[in-house]
Amino acid sequence: MKITLDELQAFATVVDSGSITAAAEQLEQTVSGISRSLGRLEAKLETTLLRRTTRRLELTEEGAALLARARAILDSVEEAEEQMAIRRQQPVGRLRVDAATPFMLHVIVPRVAGFRERFPKVELELNSNEGIIDLLERRTDVAFRIGPLKDSTLHARPVGTSRLRLLASPAYLERAGTPGRVADLAAHSLLGFTQPESLNQWPVRDPRGNPLHIRPAIASSSGETLRQLAIAGEGIVCLSDFMTRDDQKAGRLLPLMPKATLDVRQPIHAVYYRNTALASRITCFIDYLIAAVAPGRFDD
Repeated sequence: MKITLDELQAFATVVDSGSITAAAEQLEQTVSGISRSLGRLEAKLETTLLRRTTRRLELTEEGAALLARARAILDSVEEAEEQMAIRRQQPVGRLRVDAATPFMLHVIVPRVAGFRERFPKVELELNSNEGIIDLLERRTDVAFRIGPLKDSTLHARPVGTSRLRLLASPAYLERAGTPGRVADLAAHSLLGFTQPESLNQWPVRDPRGNPLHIRPAIASSSGETLRQLAIAGEGIVCLSDFMTRDDQKAGRLLPLMPKATLDVRQPIHAVYYRNTALASRITCFIDYLIAAVAPGRFDD
């Protein structure tokens, strides 16, 4: 059997305090409990560490040798605990963040400067992937996912919601006309996703009353590519407010058929592994991002 920190702590405290009774008081344990700890330690090491007399305890040669090592071990543990406390108060270390390109560019990147100013000891590593990644395989601390979650092996923390809208540039609408009804979309150039196919389900109703499923004239795996295509006048797109809000305010993209558009909001979550303790640097990043987009939504 291996010796434990509690046994080393009991041994060192008995020596430092001068008696088992004093050690028990200092460690808030019973006298019998301290005695048993010393007995187990000596049994495991198969040696006598302390000579017990009626008046005092004396270290044996083996006890003196162990005491030096025990104190070094206990000091190291105490230092480690102090370092962890420091990290909780002032997060330190590398933080690997993953998000789809649009979320990275439009939500995370604009807030990096403020985060670094507040938490200068956190080293950010920002990676973009359009699909769902394996966090362990990619050595990722936290990922931001948009839409319903399916992976039950992950912890998920809600970050906010973002509304979907149909959008087009003024140049496209001037050239192709502005659709007034859902049926008019069939005559337009529609921009959509290669995958997942669910992203080609738009928040307007088809003739049967179901959400309209479009067939894209141009398809891409990246929402940012579709945004750029829409701004360039290549067609009508359905994108989330978190990545198009500034475009709408600047008039680069105009919302279409607002009365016919359903109020569909995509949930946004920060995800991390369930069996991993959430380090302070991960907590502070998620907290900062949520506070930065308060009241928890990415649209107006």
